[in-house]
Amino acid sequence: MAAVQDIRRALPQAQIDWVVERGFGALVRRCAGVNRVIECELRRWRKAPVSAQTRNDWRSFRTELQCETYDAVIDLQGLSKSALVSWLAKLSPQGRRYGMALQSEGSSFEAPARWVADVAIKLPTHIHAVERSRQLCARALGYELTQRPAFGLKAHGRSRSGARPLVALVHGTSRADKQWPLQSWQALACRLIEQGYDLALPCGNDAEEQAACHIAGSLMQAQVWPRLELDALTDALAGCAGVIGVDSGLSHIAVALDLRHVQIYNFDTAWRTGPSDCPHQRSVFARAAPTVDAVWQAWLGLAENPAAR
Repeated sequence: MAAVQDIRRALPQAQIDWVVERGFGALVRRCAGVNRVIECELRRWRKAPVSAQTRNDWRSFRTELQCETYDAVIDLQGLSKSALVSWLAKLSPQGRRYGMALQSEGSSFEAPARWVADVAIKLPTHIHAVERSRQLCARALGYELTQRPAFGLKAHGRSRSGARPLVALVHGTSRADKQWPLQSWQALACRLIEQGYDLALPCGNDAEEQAACHIAGSLMQAQVWPRLELDALTDALAGCAGVIGVDSGLSHIAVALDLRHVQIYNFDTAWRTGPSDCPHQRSVFARAAPTVDAVWQAWLGLAENPAAR
């Protein structure tokens, strides 16, 4: 999303199409400046590659992808599956396919992605994930990066005038070893309520719902959100005064929404995926996990974000 906003600033007349897994299509449609969202289901298709449904879906995807010719096709993932999509896309007579020349630290990279690229661009190996995409697009299209990231994620947060401000606690993550202890979440919840906040706990599956109910306990000011689709969840987060969460997709959405945000890490990877260069967003890292005091002090130390009022 940040790369899209860079392209819009540098090349205002550019038409930007985005190929994305169907599950994230609703989120990409919220990104300002995206002309066409081309959905695929490569994850599902490879589980049954010769089924009639997969063959039909694949033909439809290829037809939609190839109804345009492109001056630039940029592979931001560097994987075999994204290289395949890049290879399938049709180029204009002077068009080029661009990709990464090497793997950056902590990221995935597969050799076919470089073979498909007409132009393989060398990037720093120690680089933030957002900055990697921004630099790849800038070097491919020939412009300079002069501003901090802007994500252009459009949302419709509901006003809570007259109510206590709402903070979302993003406790769920796809990896169990990234979780923060439930007793820590409960202690943090009590401090936030004492400071005058109401709390929301999102959940996406049975285990997360059980954990959310455990954290909320008997706290009258804490509510467990129902399971929401990604676009509805984005709107719900946009209505919050802030978010505290582990390293997860919802935390990254909070960053893209420019919310007041603390991101909790028990792996030293915040330099690659955490919030950066922003006075109202911060990451906290410690082994085996940050203390409640450390997270609380980080929250208190954040500057208020006028845009989130």
